[in-house]
Amino acid sequence: MKKTYILLFVFAFTFSFAQIQRNNAEKIANLEMKSAGKLINLLVNPNTQNYDITYHKLEFNVDPAVYFVSGKITTTYTALSNINSVYFDLANELTVSSVKKNGVNLTFTQNGANELVITLPATQTTGSSATVEITYSGAPPSGGFGSFAVTTHNNAPVLWTLSEPFGARDWWPCKQDLNDKIDSIDVYITAPSQYIAVSNGIEPESPVVIGTSKRTHFHHGYPIPAYLICMAVTDYTVYNQTAGTTSNTYPIINYIFPENFDTNLQTQLDQTPLLLDLYSNLLEIYPFHNEKYGHAQFGWGGGMEHTTVSFMVGFDRQLIAHEMAHQWFGDKITCGTWKDIWLNESFATYVASMVYENFDGQAAFISDKTDMINYITSQPGGAVYLTDAEATNVNRIFSSRLTYNKGAMVLNMLRLKLGEVPFFQGLKNYLLDSNLAYGYALTTDFKSHMEAVYGSSLTEFFNDWIYNQGYPTYTITAQNWSAGQAKVTVNQTQSHASVSFFELPLPIRFIGVDGQTFDTIIDNTFNNQEFIVSVPFAITDVQFDPKKDIISNNNLVTLSNDTFELNQTIEVYPNPVLDKLHIQIPSNFIVEKISIFNNIGQLVQESAIPDFSIATISAGILYAKIQTSQGTYHKKIIKK
Repeated sequence: MKKTYILLFVFAFTFSFAQIQRNNAEKIANLEMKSAGKLINLLVNPNTQNYDITYHKLEFNVDPAVYFVSGKITTTYTALSNINSVYFDLANELTVSSVKKNGVNLTFTQNGANELVITLPATQTTGSSATVEITYSGAPPSGGFGSFAVTTHNNAPVLWTLSEPFGARDWWPCKQDLNDKIDSIDVYITAPSQYIAVSNGIEPESPVVIGTSKRTHFHHGYPIPAYLICMAVTDYTVYNQTAGTTSNTYPIINYIFPENFDTNLQTQLDQTPLLLDLYSNLLEIYPFHNEKYGHAQFGWGGGMEHTTVSFMVGFDRQLIAHEMAHQWFGDKITCGTWKDIWLNESFATYVASMVYENFDGQAAFISDKTDMINYITSQPGGAVYLTDAEATNVNRIFSSRLTYNKGAMVLNMLRLKLGEVPFFQGLKNYLLDSNLAYGYALTTDFKSHMEAVYGSSLTEFFNDWIYNQGYPTYTITAQNWSAGQAKVTVNQTQSHASVSFFELPLPIRFIGVDGQTFDTIIDNTFNNQEFIVSVPFAITDVQFDPKKDIISNNNLVTLSNDTFELNQTIEVYPNPVLDKLHIQIPSNFIVEKISIFNNIGQLVQESAIPDFSIATISAGILYAKIQTSQGTYHKKIIKK
């Protein structure tokens, strides 16, 4: 989503953010965030749960020089239960003049609670459909940053709307909860004829001039939530591009303020088809390729991912990349509650970060992840998933640290944990799920798809990183262990008490005397865990998380110079053991025979390989005699 570097009247808010090193994802978050300093006391409206909207015809009459809107909203809906009245969300400041059904006037009231209540002439039965026409007008509420704006650019008037998260009702009667996407819409904008109007979808026919006015029709044939429906009107210059492959192309339509349209801006916009190609390769074809993609310039200091047309103040590549990514994550599949907002914003942030990876290389990608990690760990707590109370607070919904940065890095860690192929297949399966596509999703829906490709439960991972708070700090010691081997010991502490231990795969890089490197991943599941790693050279240095794939901070990584007796390079694990016993020996040793004795010296088992079962041996103290090409060694074993 949306908005601005905060203006002077919220200077204190801006100044607090200025104390932290900004990264690109944080900048976009603040550009997108509606900075309403109050709690928005709006949860699911129980009065709108008993019907399903299938179609809107939205007819607006506006003048970008006048702060006013009038219109007629024709809504077709299906009753989900027997109903005698229909509620719409509508700001108190707007006035309804009539409501009709089949040309007959209906009784209605505006109850002062930002609701329009329509009384039906008879009980509408479950499963039946009806259509109502609502005629209204007024000056939308303008508190805070508002959802309906009239201002100027280069002395020319401009009007735009911006409804996320709770603002659709400010300028038209709707059902704005995250529970009902409208199957399709037709938008008709009547404005002075010298201006160009913008909305979702395509223009089925050319605008019609009526006297001094012009009526422009847009049709959008995909399901859409109320907050993504948009309108903008001014003296735009239109810059057309094409995206897609030869067999499946679609238009990119850019609506630009004339004073800004030059070769530099065209160069920026020319990144758009390249980004669409990248996302189509990483994910799937652009979800609205049967219509269009594009941008409309507006006067807010950021961007908003209205379906098929992102509203943007400028055209920095990463802002384009972020808002474009929302067409998949947020527009095609929309978060099912504001508690699940990370399904929109974290995903768009991470996909945009992968633009660095694919266009600029690993160094730029690592730099972006480093900035995100530094900002995430600037505070000890905070979850990606919101509480009920947090989901009414606009600042918390669009928290740059948690909703954008932390969620994005959690996706990066999930990519590390699952591996490249399963991770991207999981994303594709999620986007293709017919129960979610062009609908709503919850965190549990995404989790199920990732578990399916992983082949195992991700409950602990999601509990630690999505629902609970904090991050780990690692103490890692590495040392040369024997010829061709290194030993790594890992411990961690947690920044927040909600997580007792973060189980994660940890990337480790070993460095040799001649600068050679060897990367490995160890699966850390408990404290003081030891790993014997085969390394093709003696190590002189060690690095933890060299590509910045893990959320962590203040880590201590040391290379020990201690030397050990050869006997210490022989490891027996697990110990205590119930069944499978593994004996770790240096890579240049050859196992000749392993003999297991009980505590009275009786030989109870022999093996010629270092991995074998001792399940049939009775519990108690055992002793292993390990005969190798480099000598014989003895180890004590506890059998459970």
